[in-house]
Amino acid sequence: MSDPSKKRIIKPLSWHSYGITDVGRTRRHNEDSMLERSESGMWVVADGMGGHTAGDFASQLIVNSLKKVHEGLSLERYIDDIENTLISVNEKLIEKANKNAKPTIVGSTVVIMLAYDKYCIYLWAGDSRLYRLRDSQLQQMTIDHSQVEQYIEQGLISREEATVHPHGNMITRAVGATSSFFLDMGIQEMKKGDRYLLCSDGLNKHTEDFEFQEILGDGTVEEICKKMINTTLNRGAGDNTTAIVIDID
Repeated sequence: MSDPSKKRIIKPLSWHSYGITDVGRTRRHNEDSMLERSESGMWVVADGMGGHTAGDFASQLIVNSLKKVHEGLSLERYIDDIENTLISVNEKLIEKANKNAKPTIVGSTVVIMLAYDKYCIYLWAGDSRLYRLRDSQLQQMTIDHSQVEQYIEQGLISREEATVHPHGNMITRAVGATSSFFLDMGIQEMKKGDRYLLCSDGLNKHTEDFEFQEILGDGTVEEICKKMINTTLNRGAGDNTTAIVIDID
C-alpha cells in the first residue's frame, strides 16, 4: 500500500512575459496596441486599420476595453465577458465609421491569449497570430482570416506563393469590419516549459516560421522580444510591429 504522505504534489503553473511594440521604419504612426497583464493571465495584440487616428482609435479601444475585463468566477463567464466586450467595441467602431463623410472602415485585428489554471485559451479575428514553442517544435495556433489563407485552403496557391501574393494584406475578418462580428477560439492544456508568441503581421512579414522557432528556442522573454523586433527593423520594418513572449513556468 502506498503512503498517502508521499504522494507527489503538483505545483500549479505560473507565467511571466515581456512585450514590445514599435512603429517600424516607414510608418509615421503606430496603429498597433498591446496589453500585457501577466498578473491576470491576459495578453492582447491589436493591429489597427483605417489610417492614422482611425487605426489608432480602433486598436486602443480594444485594449482599453479588455483592461476592464476581470477573471470572474468561471472560465466560461470570463470568455463570455471578453466576447461581449469585443462585440460592443465592434458596434462602437461601426458607429464611428458611419459618422465619417466618406465611407470607410475603422477596425482592427486582434489576438488574445488567456492563461487560466492549466489551460491556454486563445481568441482571434484577422491575421495577428499566436504561436507556441513546445519541446523545440513551433506551431501556429491561429489561422489567419485573410484572402490568401482562403486561396491556400482552396488549393489555388501554395503557402510559399502566399508570401508574395498581391492580396497578402487583405483580411476577411476584423473588429469593426461588419455588424456580424464573431471570434474564433481554441483551448488547450499548457505544459511547463511552453513558450508562446503573440504578434501583429508586421513581425511575421519579415520573419519565417523556422526563424521564429530558432529565436524562441534560446534566451529570456525580454531577450527574445528585443531580438525579434530588431530583426524586423534590420529588414526594413515596412509596418508597425508588435511581439509579446510568454513563458509557462
